[in-house]
This record gives sequence, C-alpha cells and structure tokens, in this order.
Amino acid sequence: MKKLSIVFLAVLLTAALNLVAQQTATETIGKPDIQLENDLMTPEALWAFGRVSGQQVSPDGKTVLFGVSYYSIEQNKGNRELYSIGVDGENLRQLTYSPKSEFNAVWRPDGKKIAYLSSISGSVQLWEINPDGTRQHQISNIEGGITGFKYAPDQTKILFTKEVPIEKKFETLFEGLPRASGRLMDDLMYRHWDHWVNTYSHVFYTEYDGTKIWDEKDILQGEPFQSPLSPFGGIEQVNWTPDSKTIAYTCKKLTGKAATLSTNSDIYFYNLETGETTNVTEGMMGFDVAPVFSPDGKYMAWESMERDGYESDQNRLFVMNLQTGEKYDATKDFDQNAGNLLWSPDSKHIYFTSDWHGTFQIYRYNLEKGNIDKLTEGLHDYRSIDLAGDLLIATRNSMSMPTELYAVKIKNGSAKQITFTNKELLEQLTMGKVEERWMKTADGKDMLTIIIYPPHFDPNKKYPTLLYCKGGPQGPLSQNFHYRWNYQLMAANGYIIVAPNRRGVSGFGQAWQEQISGDYHGKSMGDYLTAIDEMAKEPFVDENKLGAVGASAGGYAVFYLAGNHEGRFKAFIAHDGIFNEEAMYLETEEMWFENWDKGGPFWEKDNKVAQETYAHSPHKYVQNWDTPILIIHGEKDYRVVFTQGMTAFNAAVLRDVPAEFLYFPDENHWVLQPQNALLWQRVFFDWLNRWLK
Repeated sequence: MKKLSIVFLAVLLTAALNLVAQQTATETIGKPDIQLENDLMTPEALWAFGRVSGQQVSPDGKTVLFGVSYYSIEQNKGNRELYSIGVDGENLRQLTYSPKSEFNAVWRPDGKKIAYLSSISGSVQLWEINPDGTRQHQISNIEGGITGFKYAPDQTKILFTKEVPIEKKFETLFEGLPRASGRLMDDLMYRHWDHWVNTYSHVFYTEYDGTKIWDEKDILQGEPFQSPLSPFGGIEQVNWTPDSKTIAYTCKKLTGKAATLSTNSDIYFYNLETGETTNVTEGMMGFDVAPVFSPDGKYMAWESMERDGYESDQNRLFVMNLQTGEKYDATKDFDQNAGNLLWSPDSKHIYFTSDWHGTFQIYRYNLEKGNIDKLTEGLHDYRSIDLAGDLLIATRNSMSMPTELYAVKIKNGSAKQITFTNKELLEQLTMGKVEERWMKTADGKDMLTIIIYPPHFDPNKKYPTLLYCKGGPQGPLSQNFHYRWNYQLMAANGYIIVAPNRRGVSGFGQAWQEQISGDYHGKSMGDYLTAIDEMAKEPFVDENKLGAVGASAGGYAVFYLAGNHEGRFKAFIAHDGIFNEEAMYLETEEMWFENWDKGGPFWEKDNKVAQETYAHSPHKYVQNWDTPILIIHGEKDYRVVFTQGMTAFNAAVLRDVPAEFLYFPDENHWVLQPQNALLWQRVFFDWLNRWLK
C-alpha cells in the first residue's frame, strides 16, 4: 500500500511539474504558427524561422545539445531555449521553458549534467539541469553576472569570464555632481563598435564541488587588459589544458592608443599551482586566438594571423608541440582560412572549416603526414562542428535554407539532416534558383558571381535587377542565410540578385582578398560593373531597371557608384556606408583597420596609397549624383559613425536628388530588434518598388 502511494504521489508530482512547464512555456517566445497567403517569402516569414545554434555532443557521443532562438514581433524580442536530439535524429526533446534565454550550453565532463547561462535570476549566472531537463539548479551567484564559462576536464574547477570596471582616473572631478553626464577621456579607445568602454573582460577560476562555485580568482591579476577580446571574442578564446592545471587565454596586452593601432594578441598560459603567466606566442605579431589542446596533452592548435594591424590576414592553423616548444604553420601550403578547430580523439587529426569559392566546407589536417583533405562538397555552408564517433555534427545552411544540424560521415563526407526546425514553414515557401556564374573581369581575371532568381522565374519576362555590394570589405560571400540582407526575400519581391565575389572577398586565395586594401575605388568597383553589365545583356534582365544596394563597405560602394555609374542604375540603397573617408579616419575606433585598408592618415602627403584613397572618397563625387538614394544608419554604430549617413543624405537633398534617410537611434552596425528589422524591410522594398517597378 505504501509503495502504491509513493507511485501515485510521483505521478501527481510529474503532472504538476508538466503543468508548471506548460504555464511557463506560455510566457515564453516559442515556435510561431504562421500560415502564408502564398508561397513567397515575406519579412514576417523570415523572422518566424527558428535559429539553430551551439551544438554540443554528449561525452558518450550519443546525444546532441543545441539551442533554438525564436523572435516575437509583438514583444520586439527573442528567446532561446535548449533542446537535445540523438545523433541519429531521433528523440528530439525540449529541455528548457523560460522567458529568459539560455545560452553557452555545454555538457558537464561526466555527462550527468548540462550547464548553461541564463539571467532568469536577474543577472546572468551559471545553471545546471539533468540531461532530461529536470532539476534546474543555480550554480553561481557572482556579483554583476558572468559572460562565459568552461569546466576543467577533471571537473574540480570552473573558469569563467566577467566584466571588471575600468579604474576611474578622474573620479574626484565629479564629486558633488551626481547629475553630471559628461565623460572625460584622455586616450583611445573610449568606445568600441556599439558601446562606451566602461569595463574590460577578465578570466577567473574557482573551485567546483558539483553544487556551487566559490572563491573566485582573477588570473589577469588586476591587469587593465581584456580577455576574451571584444567585440566578437567569446569563451572559445579561453581553454583548459587536458590535465586541468593550466588555463590558456587570448589577450592583447595593450591599452589606449597602442590598442587601437595594433592587432597583436597573444595566447598566455596561467599555471594554477604557481600563479605564473607565460606568453607562448611571443614574437608572433598578428591575431593569435582560440587555443585548443590535443586529448593526449602533447599539442596546442590555434588560429593565427601573421601581420600586425591586418585584421583580414590569412587565418592560419598553427600547431605547437608543448613538450619541445616547436611551432609550425600547418596551412603554409593551403591558401585558405582555417577556423573552428577540433581535435580527433586520437590526437592525430584536426578538423576545421574553411571558405572556398563561395561555400564553407569541412577539412581535416593529418599531423603525421602534414596534408589537408577536403571532406565535404556542395552549395552550402558548414559553419561549426563537433565530434560524435565516426560522425561530425555540423551546422549547415544555404541561401535557400536556414541553419539546421547535420550528421556528416567522416569517411566519405555524406551528410544526413537530423533537425527539421523549420520544416513546416519551408514547405510553404518556394525559393528562387541559386546559380553560380564565372565572369571575366576588366583585367582578365575569373570572378565567381552568384545569381539568385525570383521564385517561378519566367525567362520570357524582364525583371528589375539588383547589384548586391558586399560589406567587409574582406571576408566571405558564401551561402549564408542572412536575416536582413536575405537574397531569397529580395528575389521573392520580384528582383534578380547579382552578387559578385569581387576583389577583397575571401575564399579565392589571399592575393585576391588583399587587392582591395588601399584600392576600394579601383578593381573592386570594376568588378561590380562587370557583373551588372554582363547580367544586363540577358534578355530577362530589364537594363532600364537596375539598382545597387549594400551595407558598410558595401554602402561605400553604393555611395561611390552613385557618382560613377554613367547612368546604369535607377535606384541606390546604402546602409551604414562610408561616405567621407577623411572624416571616417578620425571618427572610427579601430585605427589598425584604417591604417591598413586606407593606407594611413590623410595628413601624410607623401603617402601615395593614402592620398589615392582620400582622393577617391565617395563624397568627392557628390556633384555627379542624380539617382534616387535611400540611406540607412544607426546611431549606436561606432564603427561607421551615423554622421556618415546623415551627411550623405544632406548632400543628396542639397543636390535635389530624391532621397530618404532611415535613422535608428537604438541600433548599431546591424539592425537587431524585430520591429526595427521589419521597418527596415518595408522601407527597403517600398523604395525599390517606387523606382524600379
């Protein structure tokens, strides 16, 4: 009888927990139920896709942990929940139901718990749950919250990162002035990308007993430097050695003017027993980031750039023998970038991803033979990987499909889709054909151009056509499924999209990428015109209805083409574009970028590269502007300051050129809030439809 009562109570408790979970779930942002009026992509449909990320394979290699983010237009925010699924694609389970996002989720080394960060308690703290989603438990209570964490392999310690306030040098001057809003600076870099620099990130470690963490120790020991590196560096820049005795961290030990002029970051080893710090990449002058250790503890691999000040240098795979100290470039004969490094369990191979000819694929480096094999093919991007026995669990997307998880066989590169997060929505949509074309540039080079056709394309009709000008200016133009510059959404609105891999794009060798530095106005502009001119010859392209659109360096291209297009285009759109190069040099924050890509400051009259750059600044051609232009900018963009867009708009109006200025006071170099994103899309297509249809 007692046994029956216990079972009955367990059933009641389970029912109660399920009811609580359901009630909590109704407060969260979940998968939307969207029914489309037709089979064409809309901005609302784009924002209804679930965004899959952060796959982590369990220690036994059987289960994949991952997150899915959904966005609510009405609430103007997103929410991320955790899920698990078998590596075979079976047993999908939602693990969390919370109005606060869960992120940075990992398996505990013993596989008995899943840990993640969440602000459900008010500040971002470390939580653990059972693999089935039960028994949620808060592990940390760190003042101010934490930003990332990693278990030590032996599970006795945890490292974590958090923000540390910068020492206030002028605090006494503000005494008795509690309402004063002024900031007093005496050095660079006082703001970065989208925030004023009031703190820097530090790495800490602490003891862990399976229930909580305590007694935090700052391994940078109060140094005024940051680790990981902002704005894009995360916990991948910090790691444990396999013996749990050393923490490796990425840091650029420079401040102020020196920090804004240099990209020289290094990897440091902090020994927990002695408290000593060693710079293991000393003398290597570019970015050195993201250390990963072989399971046998003999090697460290990391991503390394060679030249100081060049943020788009080749991202090399470097390996260090920890016993001898020998370092070598594993990609010295591989004219591509390497990222997302992953060791094989036997320490004989390193898997990584790399872009080549408009796609990201998976590669494998053999330590013994020194050779690199390409494992995958196809018109899609593999962007992150984790190991599960003889499989790689990878995120994959394309221009026609948002990210899902795939199980890739290491033996032959064949792939099986294991998550179908957006299956119902995708089944309602017809995507346009994506085509690769090779074209001859003005100087006889071969250039890959991606063409995206409207759904239900009819070659007997004529279509307005958009030249897509890529930002960067370096970096890949690949198969990314973008949530603002979405090629399929543009095509669904009745436009053919022409996306050339012009000079400066990665994936075509380092020499091709470097040809844009100091020459934004030259070969790359010729490449743009080659692409649009070649497509304009097609009978289905309406050569009288051509437009050019782009953001950042793509916005520069739009501003430049507006004054140098010889009547080709009938409409322009520039988002966060560079208009006045001289102003840009003194407005932006990462001066290494300006000095490398522009050649230096405009006051160096004997600097031929710099003088050529500034002589061709887009604002120098505004007297030629005569074509309608939409300009978009965010005030929190400290990379390309919003006055660049404002002055371009003012110039257009003073020139009596039809113009509009869409200004976001609360967005940065991107547009991240759902309602602002929808407004962006509505204004974008309203402008194009007005002038090209």
